[in-house]
Amino acid sequence: MEVQLLHSSISPSRPLYFVATRLAPRRPAFVRCCLSSADNGGRGGENSGTYVTPQAAQQRKAYPFDEIEPRWQLYWEENRTFRTPDEVDMSKPKCYILDMFPYPSGAGLHVGHPLGYTATDILSRYKRMKGFNVLHPMGWDAFGLPAEQYAIETGTHPKVTTMHNIRRFRSQLKSLGFSYDWDREISTTEPKYYKWTQWIFLQLLKKGLAYQAEVPVNWCPALGTVLANEEVVNGVSERGSHPVIRKPMRQWMLKITAYADRLLEDLEELEWPESIKEMQRNWIGRSEGAEVEFGILDSDGRELGVKLSVYTTRPDTIFGVTYLVAAPEHSLLYSIISKEQLKHVEKYSELAARKSELERTDLQKEKTGVFSGSYAKNPATGALIPIWIADYVLGSYGTGAIMAVPAHDFRDHEFALKYQIPIIKVVNPFEASHVLDEPYTGDGFAINSSNQLSNLDINGFSCKEAASKVINWLESSGHGKKKVNYKLRDWLFARQRYWGEPFPIIFLDDTGEIVPLPENELPVTLPELDDFTPTGTGEPPLTKATSWVKTIDPISHRPARRETNTMPQWAGSCWYYLRFMDPNNSTALVEKSKERYWGPVDIYVGGAEHSVLHLLYARFWHKVLYDIGVVSTKEPFHCLINQGLILGEIEYTAYKDKDGKFVSANSDCNPSDHIQENISADKVTKVGDFHVLKDNPNIRLIARAYKMSKSRGNVINPDDVISEYGADSLRLYEMFMGPLRDSKSWSTGGIEGVHRFLARTWRLIVGSPLPTGLYKDGTIVTNDEPTVDQLQSLHRCIAKVSEEIQGTRFNTGISAMMEFINAAYKWDRHPKSVIEPFVLLLSPYAPHMAEELWSRLGHSKSLAYEHFPVATTEYLSDSRIVLPVQINGKTRATIMVDETCSEDEAFRLASSDEKLSKFLLGKTIKKRIYVPRRILNVILETQKARS
Repeated sequence: MEVQLLHSSISPSRPLYFVATRLAPRRPAFVRCCLSSADNGGRGGENSGTYVTPQAAQQRKAYPFDEIEPRWQLYWEENRTFRTPDEVDMSKPKCYILDMFPYPSGAGLHVGHPLGYTATDILSRYKRMKGFNVLHPMGWDAFGLPAEQYAIETGTHPKVTTMHNIRRFRSQLKSLGFSYDWDREISTTEPKYYKWTQWIFLQLLKKGLAYQAEVPVNWCPALGTVLANEEVVNGVSERGSHPVIRKPMRQWMLKITAYADRLLEDLEELEWPESIKEMQRNWIGRSEGAEVEFGILDSDGRELGVKLSVYTTRPDTIFGVTYLVAAPEHSLLYSIISKEQLKHVEKYSELAARKSELERTDLQKEKTGVFSGSYAKNPATGALIPIWIADYVLGSYGTGAIMAVPAHDFRDHEFALKYQIPIIKVVNPFEASHVLDEPYTGDGFAINSSNQLSNLDINGFSCKEAASKVINWLESSGHGKKKVNYKLRDWLFARQRYWGEPFPIIFLDDTGEIVPLPENELPVTLPELDDFTPTGTGEPPLTKATSWVKTIDPISHRPARRETNTMPQWAGSCWYYLRFMDPNNSTALVEKSKERYWGPVDIYVGGAEHSVLHLLYARFWHKVLYDIGVVSTKEPFHCLINQGLILGEIEYTAYKDKDGKFVSANSDCNPSDHIQENISADKVTKVGDFHVLKDNPNIRLIARAYKMSKSRGNVINPDDVISEYGADSLRLYEMFMGPLRDSKSWSTGGIEGVHRFLARTWRLIVGSPLPTGLYKDGTIVTNDEPTVDQLQSLHRCIAKVSEEIQGTRFNTGISAMMEFINAAYKWDRHPKSVIEPFVLLLSPYAPHMAEELWSRLGHSKSLAYEHFPVATTEYLSDSRIVLPVQINGKTRATIMVDETCSEDEAFRLASSDEKLSKFLLGKTIKKRIYVPRRILNVILETQKARS
């Protein structure tokens, strides 16, 4: 940390005090040099930047969080406060609260990460205090490409990097006071963990759900591995921007499609956001339609003895088919290409192989294709139609070919116009409101859909009726059949990388037969390697471990070689929630009674970016484990909550014209014609709904918050925030920013506000600091009986905080606590019987401060398992009224009082009111006139004029 001396004329004889300070996030840390008050002549001060007394340095802190927080974190760790015993009282209710498995990256946490972690911690602490057995663990999804790439670049073994990153993540999470049961910590990279990942794979293999197949994959030569579609962006790898090509490779596959219907049906039972359910439904993509067979002919009309099958959800449009399209990777490609077109098709296929599936199916991209040189016979019309090869059709979806109906499909229409292919309208809308020049994709009735030779006539029938008739005709004539199809493809379950789980598979040298290893041979551990670089041939890095690859079949004792691919990163994260239930079991994945008690996960919190793949894969594995009797529930995660993003601080941009003059962002001008200039926040103000320049309110600015990223320089490190404001302030602020599920932008000013709230809470209960900046032991609460007003304030707060925690509306729960503190500052006395319940309310949100206050209130044990306060109904009714207060018959203010308020109580409240006290101070009261629920009139002695 850079040390900056803020004053150069320092005498060696004067005592120095160095106070470590951090300014707002993203400002450099520094050490402020302070002189003793005896020597600075009173010149030091917060704003002078020259001298600060040690007392003033201590007082600069709103409360001593830097002493409190480490002390209680150490207490929790030494006492294992949040450990869930291996054997719990199963007669008590349980609550299993889980964060999505984090990948421990080298960058560590930024302030967006603790958002979900804080939410689950509040829920966990609340449930413990409500008498639940709570399981709230943490672990690491630590296999993956980033660590391996770092190993390749630096020569550092990925295990070393991973362990370093885990230590950093763990330290950061502990510094935030999260109540994880660290005794259950697991990592997917530990052999004792991935032994059971390998065991699950063997069960999949036994059930016929794991197989090898030659499939087109996204191959990245530079990374030396196959990438998922989501890891490819614009034809290059998401990590490193390396070129990616499509090529066929023999890969392990998991038959997730066998569970497609169950994955769809069981979504209905889950308490998940409807948007996430819909994303899973769309990813599975169940549809009903027909599979139609088209005979193939050459350009002279001779049959080639080959049939091309297509899947369609619109068999009612068969009369409108004017061409077929096959994918460039279709298995029959070379059977349907003419010699004249071979060179053109091969060139086109090579270009298509460089695109990801997402690029190829982008509706906005221009459609391209090449004629195959062959034709197909439409079975309904008998017409010969051309067969095209185009990359907007995928070989992995359906049959890898489509029947194109350009009058009723936008992609087909665009393609037909480009290549001058006939367009035949076969559906009329029920209402004549369709734009004639565009394809009609809606419902209607069939037209131009009759042929005597094929004995098929569907004219006049609705689309649904026509589709049913066509399917019956296809099946009776032998041209096709009814078919249910899925967009979901089987899971490509292999990667050509070192840092992953080895497969428990060997291949016999003499026959090549696949042999699963016996379960007593598990785990198959990774060999030590010094060279992790890609081989360049497509062979995985593990092929370099020759002594490890060569092995003996433990059953037949014949020579064999190990599988050198590794499992994808998704593997370990598919089932970790089960291992947390029984992390040290060496004989079973999870003990049955523990799984029956703890399963399923009650509350699962994580980002929406995992809404499809991770959740779908985990649900698939869980259903397989359910089928073989390992788990007792059909679904792994009962309730899912997706937290929003925390964006960087709002950035302000102004436009300038060519002369350097500011131009308002709402002007009728093209922004590309102007120069953009970033404006600092201190030069900006808000007028109405717009941000404008302070010096010129006529100039509107563009205000936008961006996702935190290193490249943008807007990442906020939680370590810096904790150093300046404390962990409780960070926790409280992240919950106070807005609804948990919404995205919101970071604001340093916002965290200062909640920090002040905590400081006010501290001073209300502990008192003001001594001249030294330190605080007395204990508190300043009293043993007085609380007033009705105090009890009403407390129980309303209890009711609101309880309700909002259960509804995960944490921001409004904090607002209720702020209202309580505001009310409490108006009281003369603060009874212990009111303050103690409030401290318990605060504890899930700000556990360090709450523990310290609880201890100062005279308790020797942690409050973690104290009973959470329960609101008493009689104090929740709103019986308070507004009472006007007069001084000498003139109304000066109003006060809030209970309907049954006595005269003395009304006068006490009036005397403590800021507006009224100035009229009463030092005055003699002649009498008081009090009419309950109506008015209080205070008559003062008339002051005699001085002679």
